[in-house]
Amino acid sequence: MKNRDYNIFFNLHTISGIIISALLYVIFFAGSFSFFRDEIVNWENNTSAYQQKPEEVNFNRAIDSLAENYQLYSRDISFNNSRDEYKMGVNLGPVKDSTLIDAKPGGYIYLNNFNFQENSYVEGYGLGEFLYRLHFFAQIPYPFGYYLSGFVALFFVFVIITGVLVHWKKIVSNFYIFRPWSKLKTLWTDAHTALGTIGLPFQLVFAVTGAFFMIKAVLLGPLVSVLYDGNQTQLYQNLGYSFPAEEFNYQKEEGEERVNINAFVKETAAKWDDFVVEKVHINNYGDKSMKVTVSGRLDYSSKFTGLGEIKYDAYTGEVVSEKGPYQDASYIDVVKTVLYRLHIGDYGNYAIRVLYFILGIIGCFIIVSGIIIWQVARDKKSVPERKRKFNFQLVNIYMAVCMSMYPLIAILFILVKTKVLSSQSDIYSFFFIAWLVVSIGFVWLKNYKLTTKYSLLSGAIIGLGIPIASKLSTGIGFWQNYQEGKFDLFFIDFFWLMLSLVALFAYWKAYAKKDK
Repeated sequence: MKNRDYNIFFNLHTISGIIISALLYVIFFAGSFSFFRDEIVNWENNTSAYQQKPEEVNFNRAIDSLAENYQLYSRDISFNNSRDEYKMGVNLGPVKDSTLIDAKPGGYIYLNNFNFQENSYVEGYGLGEFLYRLHFFAQIPYPFGYYLSGFVALFFVFVIITGVLVHWKKIVSNFYIFRPWSKLKTLWTDAHTALGTIGLPFQLVFAVTGAFFMIKAVLLGPLVSVLYDGNQTQLYQNLGYSFPAEEFNYQKEEGEERVNINAFVKETAAKWDDFVVEKVHINNYGDKSMKVTVSGRLDYSSKFTGLGEIKYDAYTGEVVSEKGPYQDASYIDVVKTVLYRLHIGDYGNYAIRVLYFILGIIGCFIIVSGIIIWQVARDKKSVPERKRKFNFQLVNIYMAVCMSMYPLIAILFILVKTKVLSSQSDIYSFFFIAWLVVSIGFVWLKNYKLTTKYSLLSGAIIGLGIPIASKLSTGIGFWQNYQEGKFDLFFIDFFWLMLSLVALFAYWKAYAKKDK
């Protein structure tokens, strides 16, 4: 590569990386915890999802429970049990019978899989949902947060490509070089290059899939206008994001015998070996045109993209349509499933998600090391004092915002588990105010080395208190949860114990010896 081209790519890589670095760090750090979103949801509510298989959920009782508060006739009702949670999402469509003018509005709610207690989205909001949504800035009003995270991911693709071009000739040789006793810039550069190479496939996958998921509305906009005459609903049905509508006949079924939703679910689950039921969709509930669609997937050990569904006529029990998970998968189903599975890492056991978490934290380290390399390289006497101060202050702010996330998220786990924070507004108020205050405090220190040191130590100490807080609030230790088969509850406590011990070891290696 010519020197001119190298300098262009190097500057593009550096400048674009600095622009998105703090935002990208938030995405990676919050996203790393989001791999365990379902376990966090179950842990904070002390209810394990491992006590029941999806097809064992009593959908008939769920319907009865909903009927106590809603007029169900003529509605479309969707049950989403695709997550490993103790609760399922229920979307109640509007009533189609225009004579039911006093019917309670529908919407999205949560329904407990065991006692069928109903909660609104806000009432069911917790730490797992908060961290999951933080990693794509959903707290910023829609669609601005989504688009911001999407374009950050898109820029990250650009950063990765330019980084590979810059390091291409020495990417193999430099991978094996690590000089911890050399000067600071060399140390950080070696770590940045080696870890960047290790995490390259992971980072590229997340950059591409993240950009697709967050800005697909922008990408699909021209397609809606040209091919669908602005009919976005039809597009999303064709892409498999929603169920097709059924014509409503205004013929209420007067028979006393109700539709047995459970029977349809069990029949579908038994249709294919290793099939996992994830969604149940009801069209035109209570009308003679009522249809029941049961959909799901094969276990990932059987097939990576094995989506299947059966649509039944609710009153005759006849199969209206069937899509098998082996032979009927469309190109759209395969692409959509592969992108989604690769992004959230739920296609394997806990080992896969722990690996994803580690690679996500490596991504955070790459971002931090890149920031420090940028500042150290420009902290020279040849650079004007005004620019040196600006560069330092920018990095000081970035490091304060990034590093303070670790101890604050650890505190959040304790406060949520002990019910000090019990609502969406509580979580928002505490975290964002505390994040601002702690970040300002670290900026005021004007020493990003101390920021890193204090964040690592405090995060590790607070993290060790999470299993203790869990034991005190529930009376059940994490080992007892393991013995009772509640692995999701056990995992969160054990995960924080291991993470804190690793953080303490890293602190000891990096700082304790130097402080003596």
